[in-house]
Amino acid sequence: MAFIFLTILKVQSIHEFKVGGNMGWTIPLSNDTDRYDNWASHNRFSINDTLRFEYTNDSVLVVTREEHERCKLSNPISLFDNGDTVFELNRSGFFYFVSGVSDHCERGLKMIVKVLEAEKGADQTANQTSSVKSEAASILKMDSDTLSQTLMIVGIIAMFTVFYM
Repeated sequence: MAFIFLTILKVQSIHEFKVGGNMGWTIPLSNDTDRYDNWASHNRFSINDTLRFEYTNDSVLVVTREEHERCKLSNPISLFDNGDTVFELNRSGFFYFVSGVSDHCERGLKMIVKVLEAEKGADQTANQTSSVKSEAASILKMDSDTLSQTLMIVGIIAMFTVFYM
């Protein structure tokens, strides 16, 4: 029980980041073309974190480094245009995002995100606890209040289990 509780706490460290904060994914002002790179540089992204892009009359493309530098939109790795895109950062390294509207990228609607390397031994732990993490991941889809209450209940159960055994 304690192992499950600790695993849930570990999984809880997965974060969802709202790209651009309250402004969302919009064309920056002409004097703020580095806005999204600055936003990304002030955050620490880990594997399995997610980015939420909120936008209207636009889209989000995942592209290569070269396509990002040139604002080339013709051959994206992925394309999203539903107005509320959640993108999972599923590996370490760099991710390159641009707007799919022709001149928005040139006007600064693009971003580079660097995802930190996983902790050593994390793969072994992940393989050994995959079923526990699956259950924990479903808990993470709850809102933060429900998640806090669930973790408190699990902690109390774990405490009683230890004391009464």
